[in-house]
Amino acid sequence: MYDAIVIGSGPNGLAAAVELARAGQHVLVVEAKETIGGGSRSKELTLPGFVHDVCSAVHPLGIASPFFQSLPLERFGLEWMQPEIPLAHPLDDGSAMLLQRSVDETAATLGVDEGAYRKLMHPYVEHWPLIVNAFLGPLRVKPLLHPLALVPFGLAALSSARLLTQSLFKETRARTMLAGICAHSMLPMERLTSAAAGLLLGTAGHAVGWPVPRGGSQSIVDALAGYLRSLGGEIQTGREVRHIDELPPARAYLFDVTPRQLLALAGNRLPDNYKRRLRRYRYGPGSFKIDLALDGPIPWKAQGCLQAGTVHLGGSFAEIAESERQVWRGQHAERPYVLVAQQSLVDASRAPQGKHTAWAYCHVPSGSTFDMTDRIEEQIERFAPGFRDRILARYVSNPAALEQYNPNYIGGDINGGVQDIWQLFTRPTIRLDPYTTPAPDIFLCSSSTPPGGGVHGMCGYFAARAALKKTLMVDKHK
Repeated sequence: MYDAIVIGSGPNGLAAAVELARAGQHVLVVEAKETIGGGSRSKELTLPGFVHDVCSAVHPLGIASPFFQSLPLERFGLEWMQPEIPLAHPLDDGSAMLLQRSVDETAATLGVDEGAYRKLMHPYVEHWPLIVNAFLGPLRVKPLLHPLALVPFGLAALSSARLLTQSLFKETRARTMLAGICAHSMLPMERLTSAAAGLLLGTAGHAVGWPVPRGGSQSIVDALAGYLRSLGGEIQTGREVRHIDELPPARAYLFDVTPRQLLALAGNRLPDNYKRRLRRYRYGPGSFKIDLALDGPIPWKAQGCLQAGTVHLGGSFAEIAESERQVWRGQHAERPYVLVAQQSLVDASRAPQGKHTAWAYCHVPSGSTFDMTDRIEEQIERFAPGFRDRILARYVSNPAALEQYNPNYIGGDINGGVQDIWQLFTRPTIRLDPYTTPAPDIFLCSSSTPPGGGVHGMCGYFAARAALKKTLMVDKHK
């Protein structure tokens, strides 16, 4: 008999297993696919020698994760590689806003908003350890002991991206750069909490950078798995679980799945009232993604983009806002907001010598079957004339392909559900401990729990702590 069984080997599932194993529990991880990873796998998708990140690519929250920082993952092969510039946002005039590690150097490029940007970011960077501990997790009392550090950030994060940028900045450059980061939320710029992602990721860019793992995002889960095995944990791959009754006996089951899948896997053990609330859980827009093998680096007009690990394409605040608004209306933007990652610029192991990879995606309506390839490539070509001439091969993933790759991506939603004001901390339902269920031996450890999407392992960590407190350590004391 196992102490705990974790269903799903994504970063959160493995994080949960590691925390349980560190507490002396006998843990088994069960994975349906032949390889571990969930949203953190890497494969040769296009041509031999070109290593692409199948989903997650750039990891500010990975390097910032308090849980990952507590683990000896470097002993198991994880090496973070920092681009010279975390983020670039090019404009049609051939210039680009550059989010650099230095707040002052970033602010110096923002014209009349230089002082406003400094005033915004300096306190957040100074209090970054408090901020990341408070907001990468559920609502807790302890962070409230630092109100002067956290209240200003929390109030700003609850705002909409439009209101925040218009109240802070006078000109378009700073507004546009912050809007591009806020759009990671996959929310319309007018929605409350759409500013949260921009503030958290923007501050992270200054405090810890936006790094990539050497060799691909697979390195993160491989390191977690290596450490788990060193603690005596077990991993079984190629074992699809259709129902909890198929699993061996255990005192706790932790599911790295979304509410819809939990209902299918263990619904017979959950009360009707809780199941009704899970059925009301809301999933967000989908993603349309392209992986590219290139004959050289993307020929950006703005030279700063050639030093950036991540590039945001959207032109202006108005264009980004309209793109995200259209997605929520069920439409496909003619000029979509596009995120581009250039891992091979900083990690030469991703492509043969002289060649490069690129990773790009845009937001689309949930379950969309519309082919956004041309529109994404047109956006890149707009800011990098001659880009298409460098494409050697492409691998396209629409929302259906993303969901087939990872069943947690319902309709192509890579965040495990909408992360708006109603589902930011109350995901998947309103409970004092969101990782628990009414069944004392069933826990949820996926990105459908706080703090939501991203490769940080914090959902798994807090779910493991809940299982230890509610069931595992209680049973052992008995």
